[in-house]
Amino acid sequence: MAGALKSVGIIIWPASAVLGLMLAWICVVDFQRFEIPDAASLGLLIVGLVFSLTSPLVTPWLALVGAAVAYLAFAALGAVFFQITGQDGLGLGDAKLLGAAGAWLGPWDLPLLVAVASFGALAFAALTRQRRIAFGPWLAGAFWVVWMVRISA
Repeated sequence: MAGALKSVGIIIWPASAVLGLMLAWICVVDFQRFEIPDAASLGLLIVGLVFSLTSPLVTPWLALVGAAVAYLAFAALGAVFFQITGQDGLGLGDAKLLGAAGAWLGPWDLPLLVAVASFGALAFAALTRQRRIAFGPWLAGAFWVVWMVRISA
């Protein structure tokens, strides 16, 4: 796989730059407003699906499956939490961002991504004693870490 990545480095590195900038934007906005801009998450979804057409990391089919499974899982989890508590826990912005991650990475790396994001968010909440935190920055950070591990493997 490393040889395949080197041969398409011309695609990987510009894609990584776009990904990094969009994830940074998501972090800033979500920390400030507890909201992930649709333009960012849906833009990443579209770029990830297009990228899958030439990606050595994920096929177009796995990109679609990853995006759909990720979005539906988080949307369902957020809906169940709201039904039980009457409060938003995970918003659809988080579901859209995880869906975008699924498009870039496929379905297999999503459990790791969610675990890294969750542990980071829980540690932050415990250290700061905040009851309400933005989860998008933690998803974005974990997305970046998993992406960088994947492209350097």
